[in-house]
Amino acid sequence: MDNPATYLDSTVTADFTLAFGSCNKQDETNFLWDDILKTQPDVWVWGGDNIYADTDNMQRLRAMYEQQNTIEGYKKLKESTPVIGTWDDHDYGLNDGGVDFYKKKESQQEFLNFMGVEKNDPRRTQEGVYTSHTYNTPQGSIKIIVLDTRYFRTPLTPDTKTKKRTKPNAYGDGTVLGERQWTWLANELQNSKADFNVLVSSIQILSNEHGFETWGNFPHEVDQLKKLIVDSKAKGVMILSGDRHISEFSKTEIEDLPYPLIDFTSSGLTHSYTRFKNEPNPFRVGKVVSTKSFGLIRFNFKTKETHMQMLGDGLKIMGELHQAY
Repeated sequence: MDNPATYLDSTVTADFTLAFGSCNKQDETNFLWDDILKTQPDVWVWGGDNIYADTDNMQRLRAMYEQQNTIEGYKKLKESTPVIGTWDDHDYGLNDGGVDFYKKKESQQEFLNFMGVEKNDPRRTQEGVYTSHTYNTPQGSIKIIVLDTRYFRTPLTPDTKTKKRTKPNAYGDGTVLGERQWTWLANELQNSKADFNVLVSSIQILSNEHGFETWGNFPHEVDQLKKLIVDSKAKGVMILSGDRHISEFSKTEIEDLPYPLIDFTSSGLTHSYTRFKNEPNPFRVGKVVSTKSFGLIRFNFKTKETHMQMLGDGLKIMGELHQAY
C-alpha cells in the first residue's frame, strides 16, 4: 500500500474515473457531494444503503427517496454524471433483510424509480435489481456488474456462543445470489470483453471474521465466485462493497488468477463507525478508515493499472492502493 498523500492530486490523468459510496442517511448532511463532483467521475456507483428507510410502507419509502433526490449536491451530481448501483438492507426495507422480506417486489420498483430506470427496462420484470453496464472509451472499456445481495439471500446463522452477531452457515448451506443470478453472473463474466470488470456487492466478500453480514457467512459461495472469476478469464476483476460504516482494502491471491483480487470497501457517506478500534480481517491491506469517506478509482487502459483512493471532506486522502492488472 502506498503512503497516503495529503490531498487528491488533480494532475493525475485517467482514462476512466469511478466514484462510489454507501451508507447515506437522507436526513443527515452529506458533506462529500461537492468533493465527489470535483473528481469529475465518469460514473457514480451507489453501493447500498443509499437511504435509510427500514420500512414496509411503500409511500414512506418513496417519500424518503424523493427527499434524497432534492438534496442539492446530489442533484448536481445527477445532472453531470451517470448514476448506477445496488441496494442494501436499509433501502431494501428490512435490517439484515433477505429472501423472506414480504415487500421486496414493491420495494424493487421504488428503488428502480429512484435510479431513474426506464419502464421498459428488463429490471422492471425480473426478480432482483442485478444488472450490468459497459462503458466504452477510445482507450478501452469497463464493465460494471451490479449484484443484488438481498432479494435471494437465505437466512443467516446466529452466533450464540460469542459476541458476534452471525457465524458462517454449514458449507454448502444457503445462498447470497440465488441460482438465477448465479447463472446470469457467470454469463456476464464469461462473455465480457472489457479491460476491467468491476463487481458491485453491497456487503463485503473477502472480510469474513467480523460477525456481521458478509459473503463469508456463505463460504461455499465465496469459493464459487473465486472459481468463476478464474474460469471466466475475465480481465481485471475487482470488487466494490459497502455496508460496514468503515472503509478498507482487502486483498487475496487466488491460484491461477494472474493478479490479486481486491475488495474495496467504502462506507459511509453521512455516518461512520467512529468508535472503531479493531476487528479481524485476514485480508486487510493498510489501515481502516473510520471517518466519512467515498471511494475513487482511476483506470489507465494503457498500463492496465488502477489507482484506488479513500477520500474524505476536502478531498483529503485517507488511504490509497495502486494495482496493476
